[in-house]
Amino acid sequence: MNGSFPRITRQLLLLSLVSASSACQQADVVREYFRDPTPHEAYVLNLGHAGLSETALGRDWIQASQDAIKRPLVMDAPYIEEGFFPPREPSALGYRFPLKRGQRLTVRVELESSETARLFVDLFRSAPDTIRAPVPVQSSEAVPNHGNGTELVYEPRRTGDYQLRIQPELLRGGQFTVTIEKEPAMEFPVAGRTSRSIGSFFGDPREGGRREHHGVDIFAPRGTPVVASAEAYVSRVDTTPVGGRVIWLRDGQRNASIYYAHLNEILVQEDTRVVPGDTIGRVGNTGNARTTPPHLHFGVYFRGEGPFDPWDYLVELPSELESVQVELAELGEWARITGQGIYLRECPSRRGQVVAELPEHTTVRVLGGVGTWYRVDLPDGSRGFVAGRLTEELSEPIRMERLGEVQPLQALPRQDAAVMGELPTGSDVAVFGTFGDYLFVQAPTGQAGWMAQSR
Repeated sequence: MNGSFPRITRQLLLLSLVSASSACQQADVVREYFRDPTPHEAYVLNLGHAGLSETALGRDWIQASQDAIKRPLVMDAPYIEEGFFPPREPSALGYRFPLKRGQRLTVRVELESSETARLFVDLFRSAPDTIRAPVPVQSSEAVPNHGNGTELVYEPRRTGDYQLRIQPELLRGGQFTVTIEKEPAMEFPVAGRTSRSIGSFFGDPREGGRREHHGVDIFAPRGTPVVASAEAYVSRVDTTPVGGRVIWLRDGQRNASIYYAHLNEILVQEDTRVVPGDTIGRVGNTGNARTTPPHLHFGVYFRGEGPFDPWDYLVELPSELESVQVELAELGEWARITGQGIYLRECPSRRGQVVAELPEHTTVRVLGGVGTWYRVDLPDGSRGFVAGRLTEELSEPIRMERLGEVQPLQALPRQDAAVMGELPTGSDVAVFGTFGDYLFVQAPTGQAGWMAQSR
């Protein structure tokens, strides 16, 4: 009895969630309920079994993974970032971006480390509200002894915001490169043409408004090769009064039928297997298109949904990656702000929301680079981006200071921080930066840390 109650309760909860959802959401609820744990989730369970999840280090690692989802960087592809995971300080990267049905997402992560490290890459679909947690949709993992890089490729079933989390395993880190790209999920169906050749769109009125256009028309000279847009098989070739010479492809991966109409010539037979780029026919204006210039009518139909606008499957997306232009030799090291009133921003853009205003000589730790921006940590744990040109290395002190009394040298700029040693009366310390009421200093012995400013 006691063993069956949780199972019954969970089944009733599942039924209530399904009944309250739309048809599309119902499938997602059932899929989420029965899915296997992701590699990241399995790793967290193993930390618990080993007693590590209750250690300070384990808790910090789990908290870092949660913070990456709660406070992601809002961006869009194409995007490239180079940075550093401090091995002894648990951290994770989080990104949030829009992704449309019809687009294909590719994420590549490389980790350069002196030790082999598991690297977890998890993609989530954001919930439409702030109450529900994001839903895991795909995961990838770099496995020790198989190279420290991984790739995740995903084609969404629905349009929305998606979140990406990247995290190395506990006590592992190193220099990373993250590349995030999007592209149309299908091959453009007319050789040598682009979406600029589309002259009639999905939903346009036909026959005086009595029906809608269930596809797009791609204009090209008669005889231009028409190619397969997906890996599929030819389910039907025919000649009809409306479509003229037509080809139907069956795309089993997407559970879709792809329709080509008004062809001048058909070059494939039924049951033929095709891959993207295979020539299957030639552009014409057969059927009810005899009074229009040659073009291909291209349509996509999903089983259970009917016709679907193929625009996002075909339209070209920005693809040029902005290279990292800031100096990355000091990744993981401290730097300082060189001007007055410099903004720390949420994202690497002058349009990014301001997180804080930083006084001159504020000390920051450089963790990554995006274009002309640094991703930085402040000593109090705040994170954001600053323009690279407004920072400098701590190669020279900003001044020397002679101590009139003994001062503790602390690990962080706060009262409760660990004391690393003492700075004796009369010693000369080099001041390299500031944060709040503290100075980042180097003692005559060479030891660096934080010292409270004299009142």
